[in-house]
Amino acid sequence: MDSSRKVALVTGSNKGIGFAVVRALCKSYDGDVFLTSRDEGRGQAAIADLNKEGLQPKFHQLDINDQSSIERLKSFLQTTYGGLDVLVNNAAIAYKETDPEPFSEKADIICKTNFWATLDVCRILFPLLRPHARVVNVSSLRSHTAITKCSAAIQGRFKDPSLTMDGLEKIMQEFVDAAKAGNHTDQGFCDMAYGMSKIGVTVMSFIQDREIREDYREDIVINACTPGYVATDMTSHKGTKTIDEGADTLVYLALLPPNTTSPRGDFVKDRTIYKWG
Repeated sequence: MDSSRKVALVTGSNKGIGFAVVRALCKSYDGDVFLTSRDEGRGQAAIADLNKEGLQPKFHQLDINDQSSIERLKSFLQTTYGGLDVLVNNAAIAYKETDPEPFSEKADIICKTNFWATLDVCRILFPLLRPHARVVNVSSLRSHTAITKCSAAIQGRFKDPSLTMDGLEKIMQEFVDAAKAGNHTDQGFCDMAYGMSKIGVTVMSFIQDREIREDYREDIVINACTPGYVATDMTSHKGTKTIDEGADTLVYLALLPPNTTSPRGDFVKDRTIYKWG
């Protein structure tokens, strides 16, 4: 075990913004950088592409929807490095607007991956975070749009400064249950499955920041961010930013210097704190 070697990990990074984050970190991070992917073949192909650029990322399989996969990764990091210094929670899914699946199915599957699976990664890997670690939870500006379309009562619940993680999970489950029942808008939730999932990620980040400030490990900084509208498979390549431009804020947050006080526990857009919600 080399506990003196720093290590950064990016979830869902065999393509798109995650791939660009790995590329940038390989150029600027003083430590090992792990590209992760559900599919080993696609992950190794992405590693080969970066090797052609003269970069040397490492690979580990990770399916955030599979807790045993997260546990295997934790065991590997613990054994090899004794900890974790940078975690970029990038893995996410979205449906195309033209996809025919009913809203109830979209809400269930999108929230399961984007919110609950990301929360699983955090719960399993956070014990490995070393002092001065940086966590970047990739949200979306859609989370801001979505919460502004929720009722005042629902907005108030999400924005409650005393909201716990259990409380957040309860609200998110209420949304999924209401979507399945077909009455989510009647209950004050908005009609955006992806946006709702990313409200979960944003608010999760705020709660994690409050919790980590009470932790014995010093200077662990957690932020949520939006990469912007990026040309990726998720946007059907309609985005206005390149993947490297989309990765910029994520990399900035991953490399915040020691004892950063701001941004910390914030929602960040284009390297700037954004008034969310």
